[in-house]
Amino acid sequence: MNYLPVSLSKMARSAAVLLALAMCLPAAQAERLKDLAEIQGVRENQLIGYSIVVGLDGTGDQTTQTPFTVSSMMAMLQQLGVHLPTGTNLQLKNVAAVVVTASLPAFARPGQTIDVTVSSIGNAKSLHGGTLLMSPLKGADGQTYAVAQGNLVVGGVGAAANGAKVQINHTSVGRISGGATVERAVSSTLGAGNIINLELKSMDFSTASRVVDAINQHFGPDTAAALDGRVISVRSPAISDQRVAFIGALQDLNVSPAQAIAKVVLNARTGSVVMNQMVSLDSCAVSHGNLSVTISTEPSVSQPGPFSEGQTVVTKSSQIDIKKDPGQVVLLKAGASLSEVVKALNAIGASPQDLLAILQAMKTAGALHAELEII
Repeated sequence: MNYLPVSLSKMARSAAVLLALAMCLPAAQAERLKDLAEIQGVRENQLIGYSIVVGLDGTGDQTTQTPFTVSSMMAMLQQLGVHLPTGTNLQLKNVAAVVVTASLPAFARPGQTIDVTVSSIGNAKSLHGGTLLMSPLKGADGQTYAVAQGNLVVGGVGAAANGAKVQINHTSVGRISGGATVERAVSSTLGAGNIINLELKSMDFSTASRVVDAINQHFGPDTAAALDGRVISVRSPAISDQRVAFIGALQDLNVSPAQAIAKVVLNARTGSVVMNQMVSLDSCAVSHGNLSVTISTEPSVSQPGPFSEGQTVVTKSSQIDIKKDPGQVVLLKAGASLSEVVKALNAIGASPQDLLAILQAMKTAGALHAELEII
């Protein structure tokens, strides 16, 4: 048996080079193409309708404040052949006006059922136990695509007695599983021609280039071409069944997306701060101090002396207390990982609301390398 002479030092150098390359390359996790992009033209369509809910246990709209509920009820009765005398004043407690919303899935066909959400638009206390009457659901073009009707399921519950009230979750919104029947299909342009367009959920030129390379490597050269940083044009078979199989295999491709940009999302209402792993921090010094002002008011009675014919007067005595915590200068060391950045920010000891201003100041000073987005 012959052995090839191999130098141990050469093997060690090769291993060191491979290890260095592995340390330099960022760790990227492959994702399915269906999680990164959507097919242009394959989308849901929003539907909306108006109707009334009946069968409530005295928790419906107060008809004196919601006249549209009475008008809707009278119009429905007239369509059913019930004619009310002129000037009839209906006092309804078991009826509520509602808005019905639903999402029409792509490629939905007449006869299929979809879920609907029923929301009160009046002052009904609860929709529990109610029945939705027939409601045409229309799209943005004014055409009716589905018809909804059925018994509501309300997740919330509430009770009131003698001025006390207890309520868990919302009782003015209900849902009907499979409560609408599709009456009209939405035309799709997916079958026109042999070109389909993929739309990335997040615009990124690097990710678009990697998707094109993965598609051409799997299905052959010139199968895909990037039109811009979001849209990718893909050649597909002209026969419908072959196109379906092609799209299924296309969506199962694994693609390693480019690294996301460094971003910090600030919620000014709740004080929430969320940042991704690309955020980095340079060394900087932060001074943070709190100033609190407390105003307390106490009533005092001024009683006149005897036989002075004076009047008793009630006055208010206010006391103002200003407390200022001494500001501390905290040195934040540079951090290249998310854990180091979080550790540095926790060293400040500021509340979430104060952290919003501190992060903005860090960004202005050039110490925070991230894009700030305030929602």
